[in-house]
Amino acid sequence: MANSTVKDITPPEAWEILQSNQDAMLVDVRTTIEYQYVGHPLDAIHVPWKEAPDWEINTDFVKQAREAIARRAGKTEGIESLPVLTICRSGKRSKEAAEALLIDGFKTVYNIDEGFEGDRDSKNHRNTINGWRFHNLPWEQS
Repeated sequence: MANSTVKDITPPEAWEILQSNQDAMLVDVRTTIEYQYVGHPLDAIHVPWKEAPDWEINTDFVKQAREAIARRAGKTEGIESLPVLTICRSGKRSKEAAEALLIDGFKTVYNIDEGFEGDRDSKNHRNTINGWRFHNLPWEQS
């Protein structure tokens, strides 16, 4: 039986988990355009939770995430026990995606609650008060 809640963590906490556990999987759930052009955490697996322009939930998300995690892990059995971290722009979509993975049987699921770009500041800018990039964690653009 899976845990009952997704654990919310900060980007530095996520980075610490990724550095200390080689089996941990980071899944970026943003759109393809966000992932490619805004950038993404180094070595993140990309599986969109929603995709522009319709912004409808990807009904195959769990299946696609399972397949991508299995490919990265090099195995299909027991992937539910791997720690999975989800990230989006600011933490909302990744929370929903993390909950779907938890419901599907993944046992240890984390949501990076500041996301890749973080919350908006007083001028509606991101990357200035929190988020993966704000914390200067490794990232790249496609």
